Amino acid sequence: MEKKFIDAIVAMEDEKAVEIARQLLGEGIDANRILGNCQTAMEKVGKLFEKGEYFLPELIMSGEILKGITEVIKPGLELGEASDKGEKAGKVVFGTVFGDIHDIGKDIVIFMLETNNFEVVDLGVDVPIARFVEAIREEKPDIVGMSGFLTKTFDAMKVTIAGIEEAGLRKSVKIMIGGGTVTDDVVAYAGADAYGESALDAVNLAKSWTGGK
Repeated sequence: MEKKFIDAIVAMEDEKAVEIARQLLGEGIDANRILGNCQTAMEKVGKLFEKGEYFLPELIMSGEILKGITEVIKPGLELGEASDKGEKAGKVVFGTVFGDIHDIGKDIVIFMLETNNFEVVDLGVDVPIARFVEAIREEKPDIVGMSGFLTKTFDAMKVTIAGIEEAGLRKSVKIMIGGGTVTDDVVAYAGADAYGESALDAVNLAKSWTGGK
């Protein structure tokens, strides 16, 4: 069933993918595992795009399919321990780097950060270097989050972080990156501080940087 789910996403069969997601939940499959299957599917979509077999419409469609799936599984996502304290746990500026229009991973991480009492400034997708720099100056966040789904966005992450450093702002923030194919090697290449394999990892990382509030 999980293979059929992945195949449905890759084949852009939106209604079938959402229905299988419901079935998987009904069978007791963990929502975070379903999200992992989505990530596997999106990695395949990304490879097809980079090989020239898929184009921008397919990327947009895949993002819409994942939004529908997320609405189905969101209630079951493991959120960690949400804080009910009045004060915020910290401030995060978050955006998908330039050259990438995917927002599903970013939106899930933002949802979970906000659930855990972080204030999040969402810069959207295809965010230019100057917008990250401007937001850091204006918002004075503790953390900057950068999302990138396609492997070509590793270069965008690298030059964006370099731009933050050139602006004299790098030491004032911790930078986390994320996306389907991000690894420790990508963290080192881009000059980030860390990455999260899942949205929950991102929350735990943010908590560790802000004192676990």
